[in-house]
Amino acid sequence: MGGNSFGKVFKITTFGESHGKGLGVIIDGCPAGLPIDEAFIQQELARRRPGQSKIVTQRKEPDQVQILSGVFEGIATGTPIGMVIMNTDQKSKDYSHIADKFRPSHADFTYQEKYGHRDYRGGGRSSARETAARVAAGAIAKLFLKTKGIEIDAYVSQVGTIKVEQAYQELDMSNVEATPVRCPDLAVAEKMIGLIQEVRKAGDTIGGIVTSIIRGCPTGLGEPAFDKLHADLGKAMLSINACKGFEYGSGFEGVSMRGSAHNDSFYKAADGQIKTTTNYSGGIQGGISNGMDIDFRVAFKPVATIVSAQESVNMDGDRVEVVGKGRHDPCVLPRAVPIVEAMAALVVADHLLRQRTVVV
Repeated sequence: MGGNSFGKVFKITTFGESHGKGLGVIIDGCPAGLPIDEAFIQQELARRRPGQSKIVTQRKEPDQVQILSGVFEGIATGTPIGMVIMNTDQKSKDYSHIADKFRPSHADFTYQEKYGHRDYRGGGRSSARETAARVAAGAIAKLFLKTKGIEIDAYVSQVGTIKVEQAYQELDMSNVEATPVRCPDLAVAEKMIGLIQEVRKAGDTIGGIVTSIIRGCPTGLGEPAFDKLHADLGKAMLSINACKGFEYGSGFEGVSMRGSAHNDSFYKAADGQIKTTTNYSGGIQGGISNGMDIDFRVAFKPVATIVSAQESVNMDGDRVEVVGKGRHDPCVLPRAVPIVEAMAALVVADHLLRQRTVVV
């Protein structure tokens, strides 16, 4: 199985399965001398971990990270950083009933067809639990970006048909962690929580959107052809489990505008910096950052595992009935927020280091 690595200079490789002994990540390219705050890494993992509220999966995992290499006396040495997170609350018997069945909209069938053998326990490598390793790596990328004055925020902006109507500039981001659904509009957050609880009681699931903003990104990140900054952000987000769409700046709404209204005019600000009066470009033009905020949205589908009976087939093609068991999220959005931030941080850290590194 290939495709387990991401990035060119700040590069990560993740490993592990949902019901294996644990998960981990190797970070190659982290600058030497970077202070590594283990408490911050653990804090980021706590935002993603299961069992944190009544509106997420009740699997109880502490997600305690262990740093095995690349850090000495709290400082990155420049050598590969190895981190592991051990699994402690697997209940593999919850999946024995689908050992030879294909769950609708899961990776069961495609994994079986591609590899001829699959780990059916919780989805194995295709499980969203793999993202714990990404969040750990993303935390270190965030620590690096902080030294450059770059900050990344994300929040739940829509669950089902309930959405935040205000622009991100009008929201108080300190409210994101004040509610389990991670929506800074507290009134809307309550409605979202009510909908998720309603859906959960019905044995169903619901999707939504995470909005993210990258502030303080300098001009010049990204390449003009295949390695456009927004293209790498798109790949990063679409690699997250349950992600079904990515848009930045004006996104799909921009198609209803005319060029005369959509174009971002330049001006010289009081601090001498060249800026734009509007930001329909989403902080990226020609695949390269222009210094404005980079804003994007990530759409997540309803979780595929539901407790209602569904028709499917087994490995022999015989018709069977599949009923979801185990512990699952009724909505991935609350736990997706730190994952989106982590993947964005990995992209920006990688491009920032490419600016001063020749990649062969």
